[in-house]
Amino acid sequence: MDTFVKRNPLAPPRFFEAEAAGLGWLAEAGGARTAAVVEVAPGRIVLERVAPAAPTAAAARDLGAALARTHAAGAASFGARPDGWDGPLFIGSREMPALSADSWGAFYAAARVRPFLAPAVAAGFLTAREAGAVEDACALVESGAFDDDSPPARIHGDLWGGNVLFSPTGVVLIDPAAHGGHPETDLAMLALFGLPFLDDALAGYQEASPLLPGWQERVSLHQLHPLAVHAAGHGRAYGVALAEAAAAVLRLA
Repeated sequence: MDTFVKRNPLAPPRFFEAEAAGLGWLAEAGGARTAAVVEVAPGRIVLERVAPAAPTAAAARDLGAALARTHAAGAASFGARPDGWDGPLFIGSREMPALSADSWGAFYAAARVRPFLAPAVAAGFLTAREAGAVEDACALVESGAFDDDSPPARIHGDLWGGNVLFSPTGVVLIDPAAHGGHPETDLAMLALFGLPFLDDALAGYQEASPLLPGWQERVSLHQLHPLAVHAAGHGRAYGVALAEAAAAVLRLA
């Protein structure tokens, strides 16, 4: 097997081990394919090398159906770590709280949005007034206003286009922030950062597992997490976008 080595001697403790745990957990679902882990050690992970290929509508549609199967494999709770993993969780290089809850809204507000607001304000990428609006949106989410009967899904958690590799044998996912979450969160992240043939991927998903009514209106809700993460470290534009998404969520009430 041709391999690809990622190294970072300054990575946080258990950083690459967390990545390996997430990839393995997603792979166990038998849905979307993930890059195989060959070896992992502190500061280093060895993965199968994924040969590139041009994106196609057919591959995107297959991805959508496969992602639905991954989600359906489920998780122990909202916020649950990958099975067998007791360490930290990361999104990119930033640690995520490893908190779980029976209610999606309570988990999402407390563990996926609020933790990134103070760093975003401290960085100068989110104003205090904007942070207040996001807090208002979090309070609404935490109240259960958007909770439904969906059980915790096994989600990738950082599913932007750069973590979706089109290969000659189909799509391969990399760099997860895997945890128990809501299926719409993965799909909203794909929409936020763009995916070739996104409409085909969504169609494939819908054919395999129809989304709940109104999912299009809830895209901004599920984008609060990635926008908050980016507002904490990637520039003022993300703070503006986060505040706009919060306003959209409040309009749903």
